[in-house]
Amino acid sequence: MPTLARGLYSILISLAQPLLRRKLRRRAVLEPGYGMAVEERFGRYPAHEASETSKTGWVWIHAVSLGETRAAAILLTALRQQWPGMRLLLTHSTATGRAEGQKMLRAGDRQVWLPWDSLGAVRRFLQHFRPAIGILMETEVWPNLIAACHQRGTPLVLANARLNEKSYKQALRLGWLAKPAYAALTAVYAQTEHDAQRLRALGAPVQGVFGNLKFDAVPDAQQIAQGRLWRSASAKPVLLLASSREGEEALWLQAVKEQIELHRLSHTMQWLIVPRHPQRFDTVATLLEQAGLQVSRRSQWTDSPTPAEVWLGDSMGEMALYYSLATVALLGGSFAPLGGQNLIEAAACSCPVIQGPHTFNFAEAAALTLECGVARLAQDMPQAIALATAWVQDPSALAQAQTAAATLGQAHQGAAQATAAAVASLLLAIA
Repeated sequence: MPTLARGLYSILISLAQPLLRRKLRRRAVLEPGYGMAVEERFGRYPAHEASETSKTGWVWIHAVSLGETRAAAILLTALRQQWPGMRLLLTHSTATGRAEGQKMLRAGDRQVWLPWDSLGAVRRFLQHFRPAIGILMETEVWPNLIAACHQRGTPLVLANARLNEKSYKQALRLGWLAKPAYAALTAVYAQTEHDAQRLRALGAPVQGVFGNLKFDAVPDAQQIAQGRLWRSASAKPVLLLASSREGEEALWLQAVKEQIELHRLSHTMQWLIVPRHPQRFDTVATLLEQAGLQVSRRSQWTDSPTPAEVWLGDSMGEMALYYSLATVALLGGSFAPLGGQNLIEAAACSCPVIQGPHTFNFAEAAALTLECGVARLAQDMPQAIALATAWVQDPSALAQAQTAAATLGQAHQGAAQATAAAVASLLLAIA
């Protein structure tokens, strides 16, 4: 039976189900993925598959969105080395995460939405799949889901765990709900010691500090080669606004407004903008065109980028290509108070980065890249553009940053193997 606090939470979650359905219908207009298999979110699955899914042995991994799914793919490679025949149950909460996760599936694997955290949906999910173990990626803590796993004896771990100061303070304010949830986890494997300290303060059973899984990522070699080939063929240095979020393209436009008005935006630099979310590709293209800029979209390129004032990266799964094409990148999500994006991916492609003031979701990686010279810090978009331009005009400093970026990842690898080994030990201990 739920505690009084979780009982109140459960009532609110149940009352919110109609709102969730309405939200999914609205989001499906722009992202059709949100309209597929909606009943899975409420723990309802086709009756004909019950005999197959009820077999025990699922290794369940939950990766909420795109970034967590890519981290999960790194861990999954190491897990499959431990158990070559493992059956993967992969869950997500966002359409981009689910689309990316399809690449990870093998014959016999299963992919569904994570159930809404109501008592009924969670119970149906666990009864239907009966996972041998659950692995939540990075930050996902759902009180009813965790409690139900605990009650059923299903080990549930939080892997590649991170908790920034803002989220920690929020969790403390909801300590009556958050602390029992963290305490009921079987194990937590943190990215950094700072993350571990905050998680322990909430009662989480931290059993290892393994680093960030994303350092173990190997960028697509073909994309890197193609990006570098296009960069070498470009008559001008390429400045990339990478994984930009809503409002940041407008900040960029404001910062280069004078250059646009004087018709000299692309005289010395080639700009490339890659929005974070695919549903914004058309919106960003329209924004740029209404500002009077000529736009060339990646989806329309054939053998090489089409000449234009701004290139628009309107594709998914090609960040290695974009970072390799760029001379310097401006980090999206860090110029608005959104917490930044994954700097490790840029470093793995030997791309120096200008980061804005808001990197709280990747604080350790941001500090590390600044310390080793892979990144520079700007307080706003105009300063970022000025720093990027100055970096491009200093070939010696640029080469040093590229070399530092190439070696950064090698020095911090190993989280995937450490996490997979810890999960293996946990399963052996409870077998």
